[in-house]
Amino acid sequence: MDNVAIFDSPGKGRGLKTTKEFWAGDVIFSEPSVAAVVFDSLSERICHSCFRRQDKLQRCGQCKFAHYCDRTCQRAGWAEHKQECGATKAFGKAPNENIRLVARILWRLDKEGSVVSNMQLTTLEELEDHVADMEEEELKEFKVDIHNFLDYWPRSSKQHTVDEISHLFGVVNCNGFTVSDQRGLQAVGVGLFPNLCLVNHDCWPNCTVILNHGKIELRSLGKIAEGEELTVSYVDYLNLSEERKRLLKTQYFFDCTCEHCKNHIKDDLKMGGREVEGVKPSEEQVKEATDYCYEMLEKIEKARLNGDYHEVVKICKDCIDKTEPVLADTHIYLLRVWSTYSEVQAYLQYFEEAADYARKMVEGYIKLYHPNNAALGMAAMRAGVNHWQAGLIEIGHGMVCKAYAILMVTHGPTHPITKDLESMRIQTEMELRMFKENEYVYHSMREAALKNKPMTMLHEPKSVEEGIKNLFHRRK
Repeated sequence: MDNVAIFDSPGKGRGLKTTKEFWAGDVIFSEPSVAAVVFDSLSERICHSCFRRQDKLQRCGQCKFAHYCDRTCQRAGWAEHKQECGATKAFGKAPNENIRLVARILWRLDKEGSVVSNMQLTTLEELEDHVADMEEEELKEFKVDIHNFLDYWPRSSKQHTVDEISHLFGVVNCNGFTVSDQRGLQAVGVGLFPNLCLVNHDCWPNCTVILNHGKIELRSLGKIAEGEELTVSYVDYLNLSEERKRLLKTQYFFDCTCEHCKNHIKDDLKMGGREVEGVKPSEEQVKEATDYCYEMLEKIEKARLNGDYHEVVKICKDCIDKTEPVLADTHIYLLRVWSTYSEVQAYLQYFEEAADYARKMVEGYIKLYHPNNAALGMAAMRAGVNHWQAGLIEIGHGMVCKAYAILMVTHGPTHPITKDLESMRIQTEMELRMFKENEYVYHSMREAALKNKPMTMLHEPKSVEEGIKNLFHRRK
């Protein structure tokens, strides 16, 4: 950890600063978790050792809760699972993910001491727990977890005070980081990474965090000078400044004073009206379209949850027809409608429609996000795939190349998503050359190939709010 140093950040408490200069895509540090667990909702679909998604998993014969890819994964995970297995069996069921995570952390600390790695910059005792800042309702749930933990914790294990246990629950509550599956596309669990806990928030940060082959990587988004504070964003920048401040206060217990929040930077774009030949709609028209869009988003989510995707398409179309002439292409509600519409149309295999709105979404994101934001890269990748599926190879290849350039910074060359994109980039480049040589031959070969091997249907669309996932895990 020679690249960073702990320092007192004005108004923020402890933070991390660089001890050397960094450039876009540099890995500042990587760190394994102290402990990690699979989400309750995915406990039967994700391997509890390697966190891979598998169709068929083998269940632990003792506790009947933990699931593994095979004997190899089971043996690899046994050191962590051994005490958990006995405790789960004695308790009669598996407790929730927060209790399981705190238990795993405590078992490891009891065995190895407060510093489990020579790379660790801080002990868990030194991290903030914010228990005193919790709202009454959250505190009630918190106390229930502690009560259930005490029932779950084996008498044969080292006993800890309620204050020690409470502190760890608080640390997990505000510092847990989501663990993703093998391709990095879905959050499947939560873990604790002590060094990452020292990196403070900024709504327009100079770093991003990604999970790569079981370790988190703190990666530079651009040039960072020696001695500069390292920051990441705890919330999605696509929210308005007041909403970001509210989320940060209620979830992480601090008031954001970054430049983007203080000066409401880009809020005007996120709630703006569409300008046509120098003419803008009135504030009343924009407000009416905004309110309508918000109402439709709630209906869209309800239809999606019911699996009625044709109804989702109908609501999206009606909303787009009514609000697109009024709202700017950077309006965050319109962007969410476009995102859902594009994803559902791709799922239903109407690829041209999906491609059109995926491209619009990327164009809006470019005006709002940092040029190396991971959400922008993922949106460009999706747009590239949609255009390729629609046979629009020129735009498709351009989008794939854009996504690849961004993800090389945010994810790095060894990440599974970047490797997928590299293969896609080579494929689309080859197809583009063929297209430029002879369009007729290209489309004929493409149609023949699709008849032999139809395009696979995409995964079911997720909720509207899951388009851009927050990597910092917060209990709902």
